[in-house]
Amino acid sequence: MNQALPIDTDQAEDVSGGHPIYSHAPRSGEFNKLRKRLIRNTREALEKFAMVRAGEKWLVALSGGKDSYSMLALLLDLKWRGMLPVELVACNLDQGQPNFPKHILPEFLEGLGIPHRIEYKDTYSIVTEKLPAGATYCSLCSRLRRGNLYRIAREEGCTALVLGHHRDDSLETFFMNMFHGGRLAAMPPRLLNDEGDLEVLRPLIYCAEDDLQRFSDAMAFPIIPCDLCGSQDGLERNAMKAMLNDIEKRMPGRKDVMIRALGNINPSHMLDPKLFDFAGLFDKRTQS
Repeated sequence: MNQALPIDTDQAEDVSGGHPIYSHAPRSGEFNKLRKRLIRNTREALEKFAMVRAGEKWLVALSGGKDSYSMLALLLDLKWRGMLPVELVACNLDQGQPNFPKHILPEFLEGLGIPHRIEYKDTYSIVTEKLPAGATYCSLCSRLRRGNLYRIAREEGCTALVLGHHRDDSLETFFMNMFHGGRLAAMPPRLLNDEGDLEVLRPLIYCAEDDLQRFSDAMAFPIIPCDLCGSQDGLERNAMKAMLNDIEKRMPGRKDVMIRALGNINPSHMLDPKLFDFAGLFDKRTQS
């Protein structure tokens, strides 16, 4: 098996030039700082969680939202600089939502010469059939989308599905699990699917949503709204987002501290005997 590859730090700090996706990007110092920060955060995740294996092929899920566009641009940037030796295939799954603008993503990807696959699969009808009127569609819609993306990844010969979840997504998930599920769990940066044949990668796990919004706005991506089906994100996630934004407003920098805390766990100071042998402390005490 190929070894995970480290990323060249000096080269990653140079944000001049880049893939053609940056041909109309702003040339301001402010944008360059933003771009450099996002590249640095993405590079850190790729290296820290050993995501990169030379010669592999990744399916990059592209929804048409700010996060997936930004992820594609950052990965293409790193690949253009020779720091991401994998093959990238962008993929959009058209799920049959009413008024979905089918032309936007093919035109965008073809115009930049980005390898891609556009797949139509009417999961919208399944969701509306299974759920009552007025229900939130996002959870079931997401599960159906993930299953189809796994299938497409296999058909394309990919080893990984790459998703655009960022720092704020992971923190919101953590607090939802804690408040509503009674467990400590967030979005992992890297996981193996149940079948054991595909990895799921989240290289934006250290990237702030606000940074991605500013980056997307500056790059003028042709955004496709996520509310075409009339469904909004769940109330629980919206409540977590509001809570975290309030904390960040009152104590700037807390979100970065929280995401680092998820990678700095002391099992002996938690309450889970599956992670730490509390009963064994008696044996250690009597032996001393």
